[in-house]
Amino acid sequence: MQPTRRPQDGFGHYLRDVVYGALDGAITTMAVVAGTAGAALSARVGIILGLANLIADGVSMGASNYLGLKSELEQSGRSIAEEAPWRHGLATTAAFVAVGSLPLLGYAISPLVGMPVLRVSAVLTAVALFAAGAVRAPFVRRPIWRSAVEMLTVGVVAGAAAYGVGALASAL
Repeated sequence: MQPTRRPQDGFGHYLRDVVYGALDGAITTMAVVAGTAGAALSARVGIILGLANLIADGVSMGASNYLGLKSELEQSGRSIAEEAPWRHGLATTAAFVAVGSLPLLGYAISPLVGMPVLRVSAVLTAVALFAAGAVRAPFVRRPIWRSAVEMLTVGVVAGAAAYGVGALASAL
């Protein structure tokens, strides 16, 4: 199978940015929820830290993607105006905030369903990562299940590490 060029327009053109933002948004926000639960901190602390992470890291990732792409274009002599790196940064930030918000919904849903916040947030994050992987699948010509499991696996490993660090740190 011959590699294909990156699409020049449409969603496929921003796939890298959206996957990058969605995966990191879900993982880092879930890491805050897991770390908060592992350290037995209050829901208030988890929400505050989660929102701070969501905004600061989302903006930082978008800006980093923008500057990284702009630097690459400048280095190679390609057109910055034609590629519009700010759009890539915006796509990263939007995906980060949209998908990264889902783990925080666990704090609102948990009392309604009578389940621990960590469990509800983990389910929401798993669904978000699975969905992001499913959306990605046709663009990378992989079966939906494989693309979804790939994204979900990264999330599970990161969430478990965050929970473990929180539990370890609270024990010290």
